[in-house]
Amino acid sequence: MIAIIDYGMGNLRSVAKALEKMGLKTIITDSPQDVKKAKGLILPGVGAFGKAVENIKNLKLDKAILGFIDSGRPFLGICLGLQLLFEDSDEDGHSVKGLGLFKGKVRKFKHDLKIPHMGWNQVEKTKDTTLLNEVETGDYFYFVHSYYVVPEDKTLIATNTSYGYTFASSIAKENVFACQFHPEKSQRKGLSIISQFGKLL
Repeated sequence: MIAIIDYGMGNLRSVAKALEKMGLKTIITDSPQDVKKAKGLILPGVGAFGKAVENIKNLKLDKAILGFIDSGRPFLGICLGLQLLFEDSDEDGHSVKGLGLFKGKVRKFKHDLKIPHMGWNQVEKTKDTTLLNEVETGDYFYFVHSYYVVPEDKTLIATNTSYGYTFASSIAKENVFACQFHPEKSQRKGLSIISQFGKLL
C-alpha cells in the first residue's frame, strides 16, 4: 500500500488517480500510524511552505516522514513535497524551517519572467536514477511554482530546468526521489515516474 500524506495542502485526488491508473493501491491519510505501515510514501503539496510545516507538525507527521525515509522504503515528494525536505524557505519574507532532511534553501524566482512558473517545460537529466529510467533530456513536464530548491550538495540533483536561470527540478538520493514538477499532470513521461516508483515497492 502506498500512503499519500494529507496535511491539508495538496491536490491529493489527482495523485491518487494517477497511481490507480498504474494499478497501484493507495490510501490518503493524515495518520502517522498509516505512514509507519506503508510500503511507499508520497508527500505532495501546493501552497505556502510555512503553513505546510505547521500542519505537518500539528499532525505529528514530521517524525513519521523522516522515520519512514530512514527505514529505506521508497519515498516520492512532489512540488511543495520536494521543498519541505530542505532546511528552510524565505517564502514568508523570513527564514521558515523545513524538515531538514537535506541541507539547502528554498528561494523565490527573481527575474522578469512571469511568476509563478506555470506550464510545460523541459528537463535536463543530470544523473541516472530508477524513477527516471524512461526520462531523457528534453522531455517536458508540468510545473506550477514560484519557489525552487537550492541544494548544498549538487550531487542530489537529478534534473535541471531553465526558467530565467537554471534550477534543480528534481533530486534523488538512495530511496528518496522528489520533483518540482507534477508527474501526475505530465502525461506519459510523468506516469512513467509513478510506474517506476510502484516497481520499487
